[in-house]
Amino acid sequence: MKQLLILLLSTLFLSANVQQDDVTKQAIVKIYTVAKIPNYQAPWSSSMRSSTGSGAIIEGEYILTNAHVVANQAFLEVQRYGQRKRYIAKVYAVSHQADLALLKVEEKAFFEGVKPLTFGSLPNVEQKIVVYGYPMGGSTLSATIGVVSRVEHHTYAHSGETFLAVQVDAAVNPGNSGGPALSEGKIVGVVMQVISKSQNIGYLVPVNMVLHFIKDMKDRKYDGIADLGLGTQKLENPALRRYYGLDDNISGKLINKVVHKSSFAGALQEGDILTAVDGHNVEDDGTVEFRKHEYTYFHHYVDTYQMGETVGLDIIRDQKPMHVEIMLKHTADDVYLVKTTRYDTMPSYFVYGGYVFSPLTRNLIRSTNRNRLKLSSIASKWQSDDKNEVVVLLKVLASDISRGDNNFGMWAIDKVNGETFKNFKEFYQKMEALKSQYIVLEDNDGVKVVIDKKEAQEKQSEILKKYNIQFDKSIDLRD
Repeated sequence: MKQLLILLLSTLFLSANVQQDDVTKQAIVKIYTVAKIPNYQAPWSSSMRSSTGSGAIIEGEYILTNAHVVANQAFLEVQRYGQRKRYIAKVYAVSHQADLALLKVEEKAFFEGVKPLTFGSLPNVEQKIVVYGYPMGGSTLSATIGVVSRVEHHTYAHSGETFLAVQVDAAVNPGNSGGPALSEGKIVGVVMQVISKSQNIGYLVPVNMVLHFIKDMKDRKYDGIADLGLGTQKLENPALRRYYGLDDNISGKLINKVVHKSSFAGALQEGDILTAVDGHNVEDDGTVEFRKHEYTYFHHYVDTYQMGETVGLDIIRDQKPMHVEIMLKHTADDVYLVKTTRYDTMPSYFVYGGYVFSPLTRNLIRSTNRNRLKLSSIASKWQSDDKNEVVVLLKVLASDISRGDNNFGMWAIDKVNGETFKNFKEFYQKMEALKSQYIVLEDNDGVKVVIDKKEAQEKQSEILKKYNIQFDKSIDLRD
């Protein structure tokens, strides 16, 4: 009788699990994307690309997925588990920073009979997870089981920015992107990337980043995740610590740069020692303890705040402790000389007598190996009062007026006719306004390119026609 009771209970438990699994699967979505991919080396052109990804239905009739699944999208369709019909979807909100997006489907039939997935909490190391999605290798729903390997800051491949990430050992492959990772039936992360030359090392956008994004988007405006705009240095060297008068009981990071657009400009100074963020002690290696015996980059406690909220920092200045509280106002795009990776827009450019100019972007740097070392170095620099964007001579279209200049490409320009400029728009305006016969472009090493203005204008239409270029400038400059 006892064995019969145990068998009956086991059968009921198994049945309940099967029913729960089926309910979960009903909320998993396959996403079909047709994207318009810009060509940053020929910025007047683009190509079309089809791909698939995964997503999950959450409360409010939203589909949660990765930003990179729908980046540059021209047309989207979604398909629920166990159904063959595809429904047209639209991007409701997107964070390319955090690699997250919310989709909407207008047809209510798409959501009939589905129970939205709910959110859990940040998983612990060794916690079991199940990853759902539609990876390569088949067309039906896939489920892989694994555990959380570690939780720490990691670079998000889509944006190039660094945020908290969850590493898992569950098999993750192309097509899994955007799919949910569940623990005890609740979303604890969204699959975002994998290390290809590894054995089962995948990464999730953790649930706390997902909830931050959803809260941010409640007003239909994406404000982003704040950047402090500070340059910092580890304080592990004994001589450096003695120089700043720090004893063994004090840990922190040295602030060696305060960007002019930093939220903390005016409140912090170079030479200040950052000792705590939001009351959490900063270690000499720049980490904070976010759970017992678990450490990650100190920016973690800034990332938890929304733009416009106030964060408190403890510092030491001239060996005296101080506390400052400042409203967060700026993202990485506001403080770095080269903006983060662009999506959902065509690149800016203009052609002048066959000389093609463009603002320097991370997309452009990634599109070629040409001059990459120097341009990558520029991309790590901060904006200043008089410079917030770099302009490059992208390429020179061969013609009789550009002989000898065809080897110029991905060449950063510092001056036009001896004058500096703040950004691409100002550079374009200066080029258009010049009255002199010659336009002299110069880099910071003194290398020059000289364009005969009259000759360039006379040959412009002929060169555009030869290279099948419809417009001599991008739509933002035409407007």
